[in-house]
Amino acid sequence: MRPPDFALFSGSANVPLAGAIARALSRPVSRSATRNFPDGEMAVSLEEPVRARPVYIVQSMYPRVTESLFELLLFIDACRRAGTREITAVVPYLGYARADKRHARREAITASMLAQLLTTTGLHHLVTVDLHSPQIEGFYPVPVEALTAVPILCAELKAALPSTTVVISPDEGRVHMAREFGRILGFPIAVLHKIRASATETKVLHVVGDVRGRSCLIIDDMITTGGTIANAVSALLKAGASPEITIAATHGVLVEGARERLSHPAIRRITVTDTIAQQHTAWPELKVVTLAPLLAAAIQRLSGGESMSDLFHENFSRNIAPFVSTLSD
Repeated sequence: MRPPDFALFSGSANVPLAGAIARALSRPVSRSATRNFPDGEMAVSLEEPVRARPVYIVQSMYPRVTESLFELLLFIDACRRAGTREITAVVPYLGYARADKRHARREAITASMLAQLLTTTGLHHLVTVDLHSPQIEGFYPVPVEALTAVPILCAELKAALPSTTVVISPDEGRVHMAREFGRILGFPIAVLHKIRASATETKVLHVVGDVRGRSCLIIDDMITTGGTIANAVSALLKAGASPEITIAATHGVLVEGARERLSHPAIRRITVTDTIAQQHTAWPELKVVTLAPLLAAAIQRLSGGESMSDLFHENFSRNIAPFVSTLSD
């Protein structure tokens, strides 16, 4: 199952995930060094040759979003100057993705700026998971493999969800994701109509769909402050939902204060993936599932010039199964 020769490097943002991907691929993480100077500058060096070899760099953009981004840029530049054949960034959680359009006349579109930074530095290929907005892919002049964690989250949750569950989209922007959860799990969906009061606060106006007497699965691409989810829980209970609520999101950003906002007694479980290394301990309701088999399968296909379509079809689980078993050995 060993793929063609390539180097797999890890940034410092999510070392455990990079290690799990390497184990799933039955190969080591390539040696590198990241140094921080007293004045805050950063330096990256590769400690093994990469000339004429394809390179994969695993680096999520959290915590310390800007530092993680800059470390990735340094990795890309180091690889380019070392004569690598092709540079692929595996960025499970892509930061600076919220601003994909202008809401006012004098503000930056950071998602577009990030694409320019990465590709100008030398990026040839991007692999990421559950983009905040699908249109972000269009900002990149290089191929983007936008994977999804939905099937893995569904497989984790299916046995624990009552047959009366309704999948809840927290806003209109996540309706497509909610439909995928509903399709795989066989549940109907409902949508929360909300307005954003500020960068950190939202207000739910009403629930579109019938949730009376039913348990709810609230889905999202990311949970940051927990405020949106907390408001959603209140709105669903007010609409007559059963006090048995499950939350599933790909990216568990979970900043300070999020745990307190998500401590409602109706929330029975919270499931996120390891796109972000979790620092929370002794949180019984929080479950983290790994995407290492999915990302390992993507890397193997890319390194072998194979199609990626199998990672999106109904035989998804079969295609990542060999990497799951390797990781479990």
